[in-house]
Amino acid sequence: MGSGFFIDTKGVICYNKYIQKESLSALERLKAGNRDYLNAKTGVGDISPERRLQTSKNGQKPYAVILSCSDSRVIPESIFSAGIGDLFVIRVAGNVTDNHQLGSIEYAVEHLDCNLVVVLGHTRCGAVGAAVKQNGGFVKFITDEIRQAIGEETDAVKASILNVKKSVEKIERLIKKTDGLKVIGALYNTETGKVDFDL
Repeated sequence: MGSGFFIDTKGVICYNKYIQKESLSALERLKAGNRDYLNAKTGVGDISPERRLQTSKNGQKPYAVILSCSDSRVIPESIFSAGIGDLFVIRVAGNVTDNHQLGSIEYAVEHLDCNLVVVLGHTRCGAVGAAVKQNGGFVKFITDEIRQAIGEETDAVKASILNVKKSVEKIERLIKKTDGLKVIGALYNTETGKVDFDL
C-alpha cells in the first residue's frame, strides 16, 4: 500500500507505526523492534513488493550491522522486527569474527554508512557448547576461536557473553573508526525472545 499503511490479518487498513522508527537512533530502533517481536505472531518488518522494488532501484541503506550465529532459532530480521534493507546481517556459527566477517563489517561501515555494529550471541548456543566439549573436524576452526574467548568457563550463558565480548573487542581493534561508529554486544534469549544489550 505504501505511505506507511498496511492491511492487517483481519483486512483492516492500519497506519504502519514502524515508519515512525526512522527518527530513532539505530540502537533505539533495534530495542523497539525487539519489544514488538516479543508478542508478535508473524513478522512485522516491511517486506512488501514496494519496499523490495525501492531497495532494488535505490540500493540498501541498513541502519545497523548484526553479526549473529547461524542457529536457525536466531533470525535477526525477525528479532528486531526489521524488513528488507533495514539490517546488514552476517551469520556464522558461534558469531565468531575472522577476516571474512571483518571484511563484511568494514564494507557495511565504509560503503553503506552503518554506524552501529551489534554482535548478537544467544542462549543455548551449540557452537559455544561444542567449544566447551572441544570437538574436532572443520568445526574446530570455530570452536578454537570460541575457546580463546571463554577460557575455562563452563557456564553456558557466561561463556556466550564472553564470546560476544571477544568479538566486540576484535571489531573495535581492527575496524577503522568512523565518526559515530558504535560496536556493542547483545545476548538473545531463545526462550523469551528478549535481547539484552547490557552485557
